[in-house]
Amino acid sequence: MTLRLTNTAKTYPDGTRALLPTELYVDQGEIVSLLGPSGCGKTTLLRIIAGLETPDAGSEIWFGSDNVTSLPVERRKVGMVFQFFALFPNMSVRGNIGYGLKMQKLPKSEIDARVTEVLDMCQLQEFSGRAVDALSGGQRQRVALARAIAPRPRLLLLDEPLSALDAALREELRDELAVLLREFDITAIFVTHDQDEAMAIADRVAVMSNGQVVQSGTPEDLYRNPKSAFVAGFVGNAMRFDGTCEGTKLKLAGGTLTLPGDGSGQDVFVRAEDVQIEADGPLTGRVETVTFLGTHYRIGISGITTDVLASTYVGQNAPRAGETVTAEIKPEMLMLLPKGAAGE
Repeated sequence: MTLRLTNTAKTYPDGTRALLPTELYVDQGEIVSLLGPSGCGKTTLLRIIAGLETPDAGSEIWFGSDNVTSLPVERRKVGMVFQFFALFPNMSVRGNIGYGLKMQKLPKSEIDARVTEVLDMCQLQEFSGRAVDALSGGQRQRVALARAIAPRPRLLLLDEPLSALDAALREELRDELAVLLREFDITAIFVTHDQDEAMAIADRVAVMSNGQVVQSGTPEDLYRNPKSAFVAGFVGNAMRFDGTCEGTKLKLAGGTLTLPGDGSGQDVFVRAEDVQIEADGPLTGRVETVTFLGTHYRIGISGITTDVLASTYVGQNAPRAGETVTAEIKPEMLMLLPKGAAGE
């Protein structure tokens, strides 16, 4: 099923505009992530799609060829997975997964067949008779997902489903969830404030800020071609230079950068992996911090621009705090973005 939102907005009685007029299209089987900081409107948008919030007059929500704008939540046939799994503690895993099917009053044989199918898909068969209170956090997350898909919803909505888990388990289940969603071949909307989750799971990411979608695209496109300072900073943590631009040259406190084009009226950004510590580089600064991250070091360098500039260093002999280093940034690695671009 496809999803289409037209002029969809939400204004609360006190005048708060939680969601500005929004256009969004999601193709059949596509996984789209709504990515943004707290308060940007992503959960409001998800709740409007689900039917848990009533949008402003003039909004339209289409499930395929059906206009569901005025349809109540129980008739929209959506599956939902929440941050807190909301499982029934007095039921077994099998009982939790089959609950929605019983509410649909399906024959027992069909309920058993569907529950067995999703138990297998979610690798929960060995836990089918166990109480959910006896499961780990990751196992409960899989039960919540299995319960949501067992009724074969037209659309699956996931609201920060991994945020309640510890960091190591969250990373493991992030990759597992990406595989499962594609196996289900179901249209899905995934809300998160974690860019790694969004980029690992989604086919397309819609970045939100201040109640609106400011840019939408594939994870790679957003990372390589941000259209605003906000997207550059939120997706990939790009850093902005503070200097004086003269055509294709940017004069900084610690040296001069060659730009890929005329930088007049533009802000210049770079990512840490593109700041290379090299002998005789054109930029000079002082190492403030050295953080070991396993596969690489993150080096914080002061004196090149106003803020500390981060550099990703791969190797055994990382510079030490207090040392003077030189760095190089190739012109093609720099991003020129309009000053005051949407979403800042």
